[in-house]
Amino acid sequence: MTAMVDVTTPIRRTGRPRARTHAWAVVLIACTGQFLVVLDVSVVNVALPSMRTGLGLSTAGLQWVLNAYSIAFAGFMLLGGRAADLYGRKRMFLVGLGLFTAASLAGGLAQEGWQLLAARAAQGLGAAVLAPATLTLLTAAVPEGPARTRAIGTWMAVGAGGGAAGGLIGGVLTEALSWRWVLLINVPIGVLVLTGAALRLTEGRAGERSRIDILGAVLVTAGLASVAYGIVQIEAAGWTAAATLVPLLGGAALLALFVLVEARTAKPLMPLRVLGKRSVASANVAMFVIGSATFSMWYFMTVYAQNVLDYSALKAGLALMPTSVAVVVGSMCAPRMMARTGAKNLALIGTAVAAAGFGWQSTMTADGSYLTAVCLPGVLMMTGSGLAATPLAALATSGAAPGEAGLVSGLVNTSRTMGGALGLAVLSTVAAARTGGAADPVELTAGYALAFRTAGAVLLGGLLLMVLLLPRHRPERH
Repeated sequence: MTAMVDVTTPIRRTGRPRARTHAWAVVLIACTGQFLVVLDVSVVNVALPSMRTGLGLSTAGLQWVLNAYSIAFAGFMLLGGRAADLYGRKRMFLVGLGLFTAASLAGGLAQEGWQLLAARAAQGLGAAVLAPATLTLLTAAVPEGPARTRAIGTWMAVGAGGGAAGGLIGGVLTEALSWRWVLLINVPIGVLVLTGAALRLTEGRAGERSRIDILGAVLVTAGLASVAYGIVQIEAAGWTAAATLVPLLGGAALLALFVLVEARTAKPLMPLRVLGKRSVASANVAMFVIGSATFSMWYFMTVYAQNVLDYSALKAGLALMPTSVAVVVGSMCAPRMMARTGAKNLALIGTAVAAAGFGWQSTMTADGSYLTAVCLPGVLMMTGSGLAATPLAALATSGAAPGEAGLVSGLVNTSRTMGGALGLAVLSTVAAARTGGAADPVELTAGYALAFRTAGAVLLGGLLLMVLLLPRHRPERH
């Protein structure tokens, strides 16, 4: 495998072993940061029932434990990516990880529901600054081609591992200690990585320092949060209620204003010309669609295992381990398969496999067996997701200019994560509407099954869009 190097550290002809050792230290630091960011999307899932009991959260409140993080994460990630380009990747890595670690401490010590939600939003903001810097370190360090594909595959596998390990880690910590430790565990790890980053990373940036578009970041985050809130309100208030229409229309207006501001601002957060590149635009649309399905999968599988099959937090985490391994395996296998099939073909294959898994999962019953109601369909869903994500990320970043690497990296993460946040809001509303407030296992299962069926249909629609829109790249040669 080609060695990956820090973008800010020139390759020297002498001292090669030392340079290679330093390079892998940088990769380790960057991937650990990415692991923490993705871990906190999923680690709280199995702890949600304990959080509800401990802090008196409502059902909607539980959704916002997830969405407060995801929306802040996705909404400010473009800002984080641009800041890494302009103000230095090391600086932004340290700022993001520092905020993430402090917010984890605040969330673990929360005494009221609003304190937990505020801490989760602050975690998301820290993650938004941190995550783009991790991918930028890799994409700017490795030249476009097979080596970059392998680098992105490694990064994707680490991210997938974070999301996958969340269920088991959350289950162990909740059972052995308390739900608070699913957040507090980030503190010692964060301090350790901060120390390593301060010592081993060197500073550098891809663009000249200038003012960044804070207004754009606030508009896009507020707009997306408002739309998500409106979607959540549909089940309780209905489509025509003011509680639903005001946030939906208000969010749409804020997003339209964001586009207008970006078109007129001298230094926009999201230069619209970037989306004029077919590979960037189409790959991000595909990322959004896949994220909208796969993010919600972890939530519904966890609540199905605990609320219907009566699994404990630890047992639920263990039950999802094969699914967790599948997404890592899919991500690790993707670079080699992509070299033979091409990026577009592999993205199509992975999405089709994931859609088949969602269709199988939608046949779940209240007395389903572990093998056919949890394990095998979960493995199929996540293997497909892992296979699709790497070629899509490679397509999205392939045309990025050096000064926009952080921006495009942030956009990839934004699309996937915001798709997940809005997808969870929509699919939770779909499930709740089918359940109709009933709490018996049969009705709950019917609601979850409808959510999986809807997600599978979304993936099939995304598959058609990918056929039409994704550019066809030739298989890469090793």
